[in-house]
Amino acid sequence: MSEYNELISWFADTWHVWVVTITLIVAAVIDGLQLKVPNWITYPMILTGWAYSVFLSPYPGWEGLWFSLVGTAVGLAVLLPAYAIGGMGAGDVKLMAGVGAWMWGTVTFYAFAVTTIVGAVMAVVMVLWTKSWDKHKAQFWGIVNEIVTVKDPEKLAEIAAERKPRMFLLPYGIPMAIGTIGYFAWHGMQL
Repeated sequence: MSEYNELISWFADTWHVWVVTITLIVAAVIDGLQLKVPNWITYPMILTGWAYSVFLSPYPGWEGLWFSLVGTAVGLAVLLPAYAIGGMGAGDVKLMAGVGAWMWGTVTFYAFAVTTIVGAVMAVVMVLWTKSWDKHKAQFWGIVNEIVTVKDPEKLAEIAAERKPRMFLLPYGIPMAIGTIGYFAWHGMQL
Protein backbone atom coordinates (compact mmCIF):
# COMPACT_ATOMS: atom_id res chain seq x y z
CA MET A 1 0.00 0.00 0.00
CA SER A 2 2.87 2.41 0.68
CA GLU A 3 4.09 2.08 -2.93
CA TYR A 4 0.63 3.10 -4.09
CA ASN A 5 0.66 6.09 -1.73
CA GLU A 6 4.14 7.05 -2.97
CA LEU A 7 2.93 6.88 -6.58
CA ILE A 8 -0.09 9.03 -5.78
CA SER A 9 2.13 11.52 -3.95
CA TRP A 10 4.60 11.63 -6.87
CA PHE A 11 1.79 12.21 -9.35
CA ALA A 12 0.26 14.96 -7.22
CA ASP A 13 3.62 16.72 -7.02
CA THR A 14 4.69 16.42 -10.67
CA TRP A 15 1.65 16.15 -12.94
CA HIS A 16 1.70 19.86 -13.87
CA VAL A 17 5.34 19.56 -14.95
CA TRP A 18 4.40 16.60 -17.16
CA VAL A 19 1.52 18.57 -18.72
CA VAL A 20 4.01 21.28 -19.71
CA THR A 21 6.57 18.69 -20.87
CA ILE A 22 4.12 16.87 -23.14
CA THR A 23 2.72 20.14 -24.49
CA LEU A 24 6.23 21.35 -25.33
CA ILE A 25 7.05 18.09 -27.13
CA VAL A 26 3.88 18.31 -29.24
CA ALA A 27 4.55 21.98 -30.03
CA ALA A 28 8.17 21.23 -30.97
CA VAL A 29 7.15 18.47 -33.37
CA ILE A 30 4.56 20.69 -35.04
CA ASP A 31 6.98 23.63 -35.18
CA GLY A 32 9.63 21.39 -36.72
CA LEU A 33 7.23 20.22 -39.40
CA GLN A 34 5.30 23.43 -40.10
CA LEU A 35 7.55 26.27 -38.77
CA LYS A 36 4.60 27.39 -36.66
CA VAL A 37 3.29 26.81 -33.15
CA PRO A 38 -0.50 26.85 -33.53
CA ASN A 39 -2.88 28.83 -31.36
CA TRP A 40 -4.83 25.67 -30.50
CA ILE A 41 -1.80 24.72 -28.36
CA THR A 42 -0.74 28.08 -26.97
CA TYR A 43 -4.00 29.67 -25.85
CA PRO A 44 -5.32 26.58 -24.03
CA MET A 45 -1.90 26.17 -22.41
CA ILE A 46 -2.05 29.71 -21.02
CA LEU A 47 -5.68 29.44 -19.89
CA THR A 48 -5.27 26.03 -18.25
CA GLY A 49 -2.10 27.28 -16.54
CA TRP A 50 -4.11 30.07 -14.98
CA ALA A 51 -6.84 27.61 -13.96
CA TYR A 52 -4.28 25.21 -12.48
CA SER A 53 -2.75 28.06 -10.49
CA VAL A 54 -6.11 29.20 -9.11
CA PHE A 55 -7.60 25.81 -8.27
CA LEU A 56 -4.91 23.13 -7.97
CA SER A 57 -1.54 24.73 -7.26
CA PRO A 58 0.17 24.81 -3.87
CA TYR A 59 -1.04 28.44 -3.64
CA PRO A 60 -4.66 28.32 -4.77
CA GLY A 61 -6.83 31.37 -5.21
CA TRP A 62 -5.65 34.89 -5.88
CA GLU A 63 -2.09 34.15 -4.85
CA GLY A 64 -1.77 31.32 -7.36
CA LEU A 65 -3.36 33.46 -10.06
CA TRP A 66 -0.89 36.24 -9.29
CA PHE A 67 2.08 33.84 -9.59
CA SER A 68 0.66 32.54 -12.86
CA LEU A 69 0.09 36.00 -14.31
CA VAL A 70 3.63 37.02 -13.35
CA GLY A 71 4.94 33.86 -15.03
CA THR A 72 2.90 34.61 -18.13
CA ALA A 73 4.31 38.13 -18.21
CA VAL A 74 7.86 36.79 -17.82
CA GLY A 75 7.26 34.33 -20.67
CA LEU A 76 6.03 37.14 -22.88
CA ALA A 77 8.70 39.62 -21.84
CA VAL A 78 11.69 37.40 -22.57
CA LEU A 79 10.70 36.68 -26.18
CA LEU A 80 8.62 39.72 -27.13
CA PRO A 81 11.63 41.85 -28.13
CA ALA A 82 12.75 39.21 -30.64
CA TYR A 83 9.21 38.98 -31.98
CA ALA A 84 8.88 42.77 -32.20
CA ILE A 85 11.80 43.02 -34.60
CA GLY A 86 10.75 40.00 -36.67
CA GLY A 87 13.21 37.51 -35.24
CA MET A 88 10.64 35.09 -33.87
CA GLY A 89 7.09 33.95 -34.45
CA ALA A 90 4.17 34.86 -32.23
CA GLY A 91 3.51 31.19 -31.49
CA ASP A 92 6.93 30.85 -29.87
CA VAL A 93 6.23 33.85 -27.64
CA LYS A 94 2.81 32.49 -26.64
CA LEU A 95 4.31 29.06 -25.96
CA MET A 96 6.80 30.57 -23.50
CA ALA A 97 3.91 32.53 -21.95
CA GLY A 98 2.15 29.18 -21.51
CA VAL A 99 5.20 27.80 -19.73
CA GLY A 100 5.02 30.86 -17.47
CA ALA A 101 1.33 30.35 -16.76
CA TRP A 102 2.03 26.83 -15.48
CA MET A 103 5.52 27.14 -14.01
CA TRP A 104 5.47 30.77 -12.83
CA GLY A 105 8.14 33.42 -13.13
CA THR A 106 11.40 32.09 -11.76
CA VAL A 107 11.27 28.69 -13.45
CA THR A 108 10.19 30.35 -16.70
CA PHE A 109 13.10 32.78 -16.64
CA TYR A 110 15.67 30.04 -16.01
CA ALA A 111 14.05 27.77 -18.61
CA PHE A 112 14.32 30.67 -21.07
CA ALA A 113 18.03 31.06 -20.24
CA VAL A 114 18.68 27.37 -20.97
CA THR A 115 16.51 27.62 -24.09
CA THR A 116 18.64 30.51 -25.34
CA ILE A 117 21.81 28.44 -24.97
CA VAL A 118 20.22 25.43 -26.70
CA GLY A 119 18.91 27.67 -29.50
CA ALA A 120 22.33 29.25 -30.04
CA VAL A 121 24.04 25.86 -30.19
CA MET A 122 21.40 24.54 -32.59
CA ALA A 123 21.75 27.60 -34.82
CA VAL A 124 25.53 27.20 -35.01
CA VAL A 125 25.20 23.47 -35.75
CA MET A 126 22.63 24.19 -38.48
CA VAL A 127 24.93 26.77 -40.08
CA LEU A 128 27.94 24.46 -39.91
CA TRP A 129 25.89 21.52 -41.22
CA THR A 130 24.80 23.49 -44.28
CA LYS A 131 28.36 24.83 -44.74
CA SER A 132 27.09 28.38 -44.95
CA TRP A 133 29.11 30.01 -42.18
CA ASP A 134 30.19 33.05 -44.22
CA LYS A 135 26.65 33.77 -45.44
CA HIS A 136 25.12 33.52 -41.97
CA LYS A 137 27.95 35.40 -40.29
CA ALA A 138 27.34 38.28 -42.71
CA GLN A 139 23.57 38.09 -42.08
CA PHE A 140 24.11 38.03 -38.31
CA TRP A 141 26.29 41.14 -38.32
CA GLY A 142 23.88 42.81 -40.74
CA ILE A 143 21.01 42.16 -38.34
CA VAL A 144 23.04 43.46 -35.38
CA ASN A 145 23.86 46.57 -37.41
CA GLU A 146 20.16 47.05 -38.26
CA ILE A 147 19.17 46.77 -34.59
CA VAL A 148 21.81 49.30 -33.57
CA THR A 149 21.12 51.80 -36.34
CA VAL A 150 17.41 51.49 -37.18
CA LYS A 151 16.06 51.13 -33.60
CA ASP A 152 12.41 51.31 -34.78
CA PRO A 153 10.78 47.91 -34.08
CA GLU A 154 8.22 48.33 -36.88
CA LYS A 155 10.91 49.09 -39.46
CA LEU A 156 13.06 46.23 -38.15
CA ALA A 157 10.07 43.89 -38.48
CA GLU A 158 9.58 45.02 -42.10
CA ILE A 159 13.25 44.42 -42.89
CA ALA A 160 13.08 40.99 -41.23
CA ALA A 161 9.95 40.06 -43.21
CA GLU A 162 11.75 40.96 -46.45
CA ARG A 163 14.78 38.88 -45.42
CA LYS A 164 12.82 35.86 -44.12
CA PRO A 165 12.41 33.97 -47.43
CA ARG A 166 16.20 33.94 -47.88
CA MET A 167 17.01 32.73 -44.37
CA PHE A 168 17.47 29.26 -42.95
CA LEU A 169 14.91 29.34 -40.12
CA LEU A 170 15.22 27.67 -36.74
CA PRO A 171 11.85 26.43 -35.44
CA TYR A 172 12.30 27.84 -31.94
CA GLY A 173 9.75 25.47 -30.42
CA ILE A 174 12.43 22.77 -30.63
CA PRO A 175 15.13 24.50 -28.55
CA MET A 176 12.36 25.75 -26.23
CA ALA A 177 11.24 22.18 -25.59
CA ILE A 178 14.79 20.86 -25.19
CA GLY A 179 15.89 23.74 -22.96
CA THR A 180 12.81 23.82 -20.75
CA ILE A 181 12.52 20.05 -20.36
CA GLY A 182 16.27 19.90 -19.77
CA TYR A 183 15.90 22.51 -17.03
CA PHE A 184 13.07 20.49 -15.47
CA ALA A 185 15.18 17.32 -15.57
CA TRP A 186 18.31 19.03 -14.21
CA HIS A 187 16.33 20.22 -11.19
CA GLY A 188 14.50 16.91 -10.71
CA MET A 189 11.12 18.51 -11.28
CA GLN A 190 9.75 15.51 -13.18
CA LEU A 191 10.73 12.98 -10.53
